[in-house]
Amino acid sequence: MSTNQVQRATEDEIDLRELFAAIWQGKWIIIATTFVFVVAAVFYALSLPNIYKSEALLAPVTEESGLKIPGQLGGLAALAGVNLGSGGGGDKTSLALEILKSREFLGRFITKHDLFIPIMAVEGWSRANNSLIIDGDIYNSTNNEWVRKVKPPFAAKPSLLETHEEFLELLSVTQDKETGMVKLAMQHYSPFLAQQWVNLLVTEINDEMRQRELTEAQSSIAYLTDQIEKTNIADVRTMLFSLIEEQTKTVMLANVREEYVFKTVDQAVVAEKKAKPARALIVILAAMLGGMLSVLFVLIRYFSKK
Repeated sequence: MSTNQVQRATEDEIDLRELFAAIWQGKWIIIATTFVFVVAAVFYALSLPNIYKSEALLAPVTEESGLKIPGQLGGLAALAGVNLGSGGGGDKTSLALEILKSREFLGRFITKHDLFIPIMAVEGWSRANNSLIIDGDIYNSTNNEWVRKVKPPFAAKPSLLETHEEFLELLSVTQDKETGMVKLAMQHYSPFLAQQWVNLLVTEINDEMRQRELTEAQSSIAYLTDQIEKTNIADVRTMLFSLIEEQTKTVMLANVREEYVFKTVDQAVVAEKKAKPARALIVILAAMLGGMLSVLFVLIRYFSKK
């Protein structure tokens, strides 16, 4: 080893020794600062309310057309605006998932079940009497009055748009790309409300899609019936009757199948354990942050005095 290499190694060793000496010299500052951070993190973590998660596992309902529609019949159906329903299972599922998160659907859901207070004015949940803890700065339970202070264009009572955005923060909808299975989950302070909302959403999205299919099929049947009365050509009448048969099958399935788009594989249950906050992780991260900041402070102070 050359003389320069030996000298460089010696300097590095001296630098490391000096660094550890500076840290050891300020060990009480490091310990005290880390302790303060940990205590503050403990109080902060304990002040956070528990949030519970309830989820359901859903399987998209697939169907195959019972009729083999010839090419010219399919073209006539397209011209008439008739949906034959063949091979559209994936599209129907995608449409249902988008409707599920839409402002129109969730707005009606929120209004129907009067969810403004549970979504916008709650700050916790009491396990003792299974009741929501209302934030008095947002909603006055005694006078049944919204009292939150906001700047225009917002009002004391949250708008449907505000509530929809907040609801989306609580809602989680994911679909497995390989299996197609859908997970619908809700998070809330109350595990009972989270479970109830998941089940209601599954029921109402099935009802929504069923009603849309019924309306479309009935309109198609009315149109096709009218066209039959206007023609005497046997081949055309035969094709129109086939189209009516297909739409009648859609009406029948919509009336008898409760789980029209999503079949429940695993129903939502009331959660017994919280989903968050991760209090232990908060304390650990605070301890690491406090330790790093205090070490940095000690080193800066040490070398600034040299």
